[in-house]
Amino acid sequence: MVEQRIRDNRRELGYVHRHLDLMYQRLPWGHRLADGLFMAAQALAAGSLGYGLGLLLHTQQAFWGALTAIAVTQQTYVDTRKSSLDQVIGAAIGATVALTGAYLAQDNYPVYALTMAVAIVLCWCFNVGSAGKLSATTVTIVMLVPHAGPFWTIALTRLGEVTLGIASALLVTRLAHWLEARLLGDSTLDS
Repeated sequence: MVEQRIRDNRRELGYVHRHLDLMYQRLPWGHRLADGLFMAAQALAAGSLGYGLGLLLHTQQAFWGALTAIAVTQQTYVDTRKSSLDQVIGAAIGATVALTGAYLAQDNYPVYALTMAVAIVLCWCFNVGSAGKLSATTVTIVMLVPHAGPFWTIALTRLGEVTLGIASALLVTRLAHWLEARLLGDSTLDS
């Protein structure tokens, strides 16, 4: 009974997703170009702000702020906020699991593989499956990206750099959509 409902829900979600994709594909070329330029401008502004703040605050690797800002920037502020929340949850779970794995079993590939899988499973168990891949990315960054110093300082530094990127994306996307609403005179864009 439950399995059937799960299958039905997944089928229905797939149907909606396919039709939404078709709707975007049927937009005239000029609309797609305008949407692409708008997204590129937002991603560039958010990435630049995240990188600039990282440099200003003398973080170890400011590019993580830019990468995060670009990764979470979506077409709408609401979608960017959701993506940012997934990023924060994923980063927190991933960093916690990576630190635990590194502390208990040191630095080796089998521990990394197990730690990454545990992070994804935990996200699903906590009902935030959409943050699963992001938690695995955080585990990968903490455990595989070369670093100098203890894991906990790297994890906290990366978390700070990611936070700068998230804040940048939220600020830029909110401002972009506020401007769009004012320019187009569309109050529905304010939400």
